[in-house]
Amino acid sequence: MIARIWRGATEESKADEFIDYMLKTGVRDLRATEGNLGALVLRRVNHGHAEFLLISLWRSLDAIRRFAGDDIEKAVYYSEDKKYLDK
Repeated sequence: MIARIWRGATEESKADEFIDYMLKTGVRDLRATEGNLGALVLRRVNHGHAEFLLISLWRSLDAIRRFAGDDIEKAVYYSEDKKYLDK
């Protein structure tokens, strides 16, 4: 089993909306990818910001490539991510 980790942060006021968005886009897509063994989204609010940790579990590197493409070290982003994520 291989764990893939992504971290991001948004303003606390956008945290609930962002987690809903994550579940409808990236989390949905990675869970639907053959070879994905599950995903966990953790959230921590600290000084007006919400920090997110997404841990996805994979059967193999090939399974990760089916989701992320050839560069498995590169994060997968979606069109509305910039609306939420801190720079």
